[in-house]
Amino acid sequence: MTTVGLLYPGFGAEDDFPALERRLRADGHDVTLPLMHTSVGEDAHRVDALLDLGSHERLVAGAQALAAEHRLDTLMWACTSGSFVFGWEGARDQVERLAAATGLPTSSTSLAFVSACRELDLTRVCIAASYPEDVAEHFRTFLGRAGIEVTSMGSHDIYTAAEVGTLGRDQVVAMVAGLDRSGAQAVLVPDTAMHSLAWLPDLEEAAGMPVLTANQVTVFEGLRLHGPVPALPQLGALFDRQSAGAR
Repeated sequence: MTTVGLLYPGFGAEDDFPALERRLRADGHDVTLPLMHTSVGEDAHRVDALLDLGSHERLVAGAQALAAEHRLDTLMWACTSGSFVFGWEGARDQVERLAAATGLPTSSTSLAFVSACRELDLTRVCIAASYPEDVAEHFRTFLGRAGIEVTSMGSHDIYTAAEVGTLGRDQVVAMVAGLDRSGAQAVLVPDTAMHSLAWLPDLEEAAGMPVLTANQVTVFEGLRLHGPVPALPQLGALFDRQSAGAR
């Protein structure tokens, strides 16, 4: 069994993960994805609120509570904006401090996007972001520090995770389909508050290219930190290979 612990801020698309776990178990994959809701000061896609959301104190408290209930193999801070707003060095420091506090291999969704791009040899991407433009620009800058060019970006001015969590399949597909994808090798869809794990085949069909979503890359990275990642069905190009993490 591989157990990937998820620190998830507030509420939005947290039901994506138990639904995926049930699908994987039904297909014979022994993967567990226990989730702990971390505390939230203010549910707002605003830089100051996101810096508070990703504070060390909030993450350690959540990690300690989760580890008290489960034997974890790896730990993921399942939040994109609450990691990339700290910048490239800050996001790395965020997970290094959390790993030191827990003794677990640890990463975050923002860093998982970079890992996934490297896994697929992607250097040019476009972004379908739920966030206001000023927040989305932080993600563009973060990716640039990792050597990933953003060819275009759509921001949708959604200010709370709770609202993002209400978006349905057709709305998320429309975000991807409506993006300028010329020159890009893949579409990135940040925000773990957005449902996506059941819709990846639809998203990739709409895009005509690989699509990386926040919840998808979070699971991938949590598995990769533990060992080779198995090919998993219906989870997009990122998982469409045997032992992907060993490449």
